[in-house]
Amino acid sequence: MSTPNQWEDPSADLAKMKILIIDDEPVNAALLEEILVEAGYTRFESILDSKLALQIYKTFLPDLVLLDLMMPPPDGFAILESLRADAGDTFLPVVILTADTNEETKRRALEAGATDFLLKPFDHVEVALRIRNLLKSRRAHQLLDNQRAALEDAVRDRTAELRATVAQLQKTNWLPS
Repeated sequence: MSTPNQWEDPSADLAKMKILIIDDEPVNAALLEEILVEAGYTRFESILDSKLALQIYKTFLPDLVLLDLMMPPPDGFAILESLRADAGDTFLPVVILTADTNEETKRRALEAGATDFLLKPFDHVEVALRIRNLLKSRRAHQLLDNQRAALEDAVRDRTAELRATVAQLQKTNWLPS
């Protein structure tokens, strides 16, 4: 049975979700932080050194990643591939930050698992809206994952109960072996 708030719009707790900014340009990271603060987000972290990106990702465990493509090695493409490998089947929105409008760049990033793009220079409203929408999607995926796990547990428990009942009936000869 569902609780009244189970299907409520997840916007209420979006501000609690974690956002990781990976951009080697301090000005861009600061601007994104400012946009996040204006939009009411409080749990974010910026990484300027791409070499630390995966280490911090694994300890911070963000709900969304804002990732610059053009950085000193490892570049955004390499980081994106590592993020996708680490996340596995978990839905992790990764938004690419780029000034490059080249179709090949977009295709390559999408093939590597990018969820969305934000073009530099940033439009504050667009950034806030895309982040909100992707965090809502992330929250919906989390709810579905939790429900799937709960259903799997219920099926496993019920199957064990049925097996125990069948075994008991077989012992008492109410059910042939």
